[in-house]
Amino acid sequence: MPKMYDADDIVDLKNRKRRRKRLKRFILILLAAAVGTGLYFTRDKWYNKLRGIGEQYRTIVNSGKLAEGNFPIEISGGADYQLGFTDSKMILISDTYTYYYDTDGALLKKRQHTYNNTVLRTSGGRALLYENGGNELSVEDEDEVFYTKSFSKRLILFARISEQGYTAVVTTSDNYSCELEVYDKRGKFIYGRECIEMVSDLSFINGSKGCVLSYISAENGQLVTNVQEISFSKKGEHWTSPGLNMLGLDIYGFDNGAFVFGADACGYVDSNGQISSYYSYDGDCVAGASEEGKSAVIVNNEDRRKYTLALFSSGKAEARIIDLEEPSIDVTIYDDLAYVMCQGKILAYDFNGGLRSIADVNDSYTGFVRSDDHIFLKGYNKIDRIDYES
Repeated sequence: MPKMYDADDIVDLKNRKRRRKRLKRFILILLAAAVGTGLYFTRDKWYNKLRGIGEQYRTIVNSGKLAEGNFPIEISGGADYQLGFTDSKMILISDTYTYYYDTDGALLKKRQHTYNNTVLRTSGGRALLYENGGNELSVEDEDEVFYTKSFSKRLILFARISEQGYTAVVTTSDNYSCELEVYDKRGKFIYGRECIEMVSDLSFINGSKGCVLSYISAENGQLVTNVQEISFSKKGEHWTSPGLNMLGLDIYGFDNGAFVFGADACGYVDSNGQISSYYSYDGDCVAGASEEGKSAVIVNNEDRRKYTLALFSSGKAEARIIDLEEPSIDVTIYDDLAYVMCQGKILAYDFNGGLRSIADVNDSYTGFVRSDDHIFLKGYNKIDRIDYES
C-alpha cells in the first residue's frame, strides 16, 4: 500500500527540496569562486600559454653547432673588446685596433686607433669610435675614414650615429650642463644646443631630421627621467614629457613616441609627450632592447630564483611576462622577434609570447649579436658563430 502524506508532510518535503537546491547552488558558486581565485593567483603560469592561440608556430630547434673555418675569431687582450654588426659585417674594436669582418669571419680591414677608453657604435654600415671622457671621435668603414672631430676644450660624454650616417655628440660645457652638436654624414655641422639639464641619452627619429633626448633630474626627492623631442631645423622643442620614476639608461625613439629603458623600471612616452605605459621590475635588471616600438627587458631575481623576460608590443601594451628557466644574460630585437640568452640557451619569442626557436650554447658566453642567418657569440677572448633559424 503506497505511503500516504498529509498536508504538513507535503509542505515539509517541498521545503527540504528547495533547501537542497539552494545548497547545491551555493556550493557551485563557492566552487566557481575558488577556481576563479586559483586561476587568478596562478595566472603567470598559464596565461602566457594561451596567448596567440590561432597563431601558433612550430618551435624550431637549432643545432647550436659552432661554425668552423675562420671561427672562432681569437681576440688578444681578453674581454675588453666591443662587437657591433651592421650591413652584413662585424665590426670589432680592441684597445688598439678596429677590425672589419664579413659574416664568414674573413678579415676585411684592420686599422689602428689611438683612442683611450674607446666606445664603438655602429649603424648604416659605419662605425663611430670615440673616447669616453676624451675629446676625439671618428666615423669610418672598412674602406675609409669619413671624418674626425676634436673638441679641444670639452670632453665627450657620449655620441650616437644614425642609420643615415648622422652623428650626435654630447659634451661637457663651461656655462651649461652639457652641449649637443649634430653632424651630417659628411661631417658638416647642422645643429647645436646648449642644455640646461644634463642629457643622459638620445635617439634619432624621422630619418635623422630630429631626435628624442632624455634628462635625469630630481622631483620630490626621487630621480626621474624626462623625454624631450626636438627638430634639427627648428629652435626649441616640440614637447617635454612629465618625469618617469626611474633612472633612465637608454632611450629608443620611434614613430609614435619613445621607449625609456631604466635601471629599476621602463616605460613609454607617446607622440604628444605623455606617459603611455610604465613597468617596474621585480628583481635586478640585466639588459633591455627596443626596435620600432617593440621592446624587451630581462630581469633576474636571484633571491626568489625567478628569471623573466618582459615583452612590450607597443607603447600602450601591457607587459607580457615570460618565465625563464635559467638566469638571463643578454637580449636583443631583430625582425620583430625578441632574442634572449640564458645560461646554456638562446631563445627567440614573438611578441604574443610564443617560443619561435631555441638553441643550446655553452654557458661561458657573455653576450651575442644577431644577423640574418647567424648568431655571433661573445666569449672572453673569442667570437664564435652558430647558424640560427627563426
